[in-house]
Amino acid sequence: MSETPSHEDELAGTEQPFVAHLMELRDRLIKAVIAIGIAGAILFFYPGPGHLYDLLAAPLVAHLPAGATLIATSVISPFMVPLKILLMSAFLLALPVVLYQVWAFVAPGLYSHEKKLVLPLVVSSTVLFLFGVAFCYFFVFGQVFSFIQSFAPKSITAAPDIEAYLSFVLTMFLAFGLSFEVPIVVVVLARMGIVDVAKLKSFRGYFIVIAFIIAAVVTPPDVVSQLALAVPMCLLYELGIWAAQIFIRHTQAPEDAKEQETSA
Repeated sequence: MSETPSHEDELAGTEQPFVAHLMELRDRLIKAVIAIGIAGAILFFYPGPGHLYDLLAAPLVAHLPAGATLIATSVISPFMVPLKILLMSAFLLALPVVLYQVWAFVAPGLYSHEKKLVLPLVVSSTVLFLFGVAFCYFFVFGQVFSFIQSFAPKSITAAPDIEAYLSFVLTMFLAFGLSFEVPIVVVVLARMGIVDVAKLKSFRGYFIVIAFIIAAVVTPPDVVSQLALAVPMCLLYELGIWAAQIFIRHTQAPEDAKEQETSA
């Protein structure tokens, strides 16, 4: 019977000079930038920077009074704001390529059991972040803007500035995208042995309080957006506890697995 290769044997001969690592990192960065550039060029011609901003502003415009529009208080805002949205959209479109370049750079230095952990985490963290952004755009924005406009006095005509709206949108996207990463954080903490699953379960009540505090700080001062952020965080924490148990069982080093089998 063939022996199971040790950690040393598995990575033997894979060492590279420091300069070679720098050159590979440069090549990976160049490929990632090229992918973002190609995505940006495609989006520039179709649908175009202006249309991208119209899509981003659609949830707010739908709840403005009849005839009201967003305004630009700076001379260059009508040019710079759509350009920023174009770059952001290009990065999101090219994100799979960017993450693949990151994975291809670090994978040769990982053991097989570590690859089983890193690759699923990279993919799932990307998917969860995009889910958070989509949840914010398609559900939260509509509820928040409707709630805010219902409190606006009839003597006030709402005409938000496009730069202020972009800043608000990016803040909300980042808040919801990162909040949807809760399962990844839980899995990593449990897999690294910083906390065990039993402690994560006992910390459940404290996390609910923390989630509502975070939601109150990073979202607008309305109940709708706070609940829309806090409740998914609590549900995702439970998902993280469940996922941590699976990851710990399937991404153990060979020696750890053998020790558990022996003790069992």
